[in-house]
Amino acid sequence: MTAPRLPREVNRAFDALPAPIGKRLLQVRELIFATAAAHDGVGNLTETLKWGEPAYLTDETGSGSTIRLGRLKDSDQAAILFNCKTTLVDTFRERFPDRFEYRQTRALLLPVAGKLPERELAVCLSLALTYHLDRRGKKAR
Repeated sequence: MTAPRLPREVNRAFDALPAPIGKRLLQVRELIFATAAAHDGVGNLTETLKWGEPAYLTDETGSGSTIRLGRLKDSDQAAILFNCKTTLVDTFRERFPDRFEYRQTRALLLPVAGKLPERELAVCLSLALTYHLDRRGKKAR
């Protein structure tokens, strides 16, 4: 499955980024949609802007935590941002301590050059897209 057409305002947000970061984050966008499609419980994603950045929400099912794409002011890397009140970035850090650079509990950073680490990144995106499903399952036990 390929990602749907970019909504106009989201496309503008990607265009406003430095070209290498925008290009890398468009690759991440494709992976977000592919990862969501691979999970029955995720449903259709809502693609919108949050704080002026492309954001992906599981509004249909409430299965996951919002994923935002952008950059951090002090970095020339692409940033995938997560809700800092979740345990997601800590979980990514435990699973892939040397694969990505992280910022506190809110961001996973990606270099703009080189091959996208799709397998590892898909695991992280899957954890974010199913965050509430996983938590509901733990509470039910």
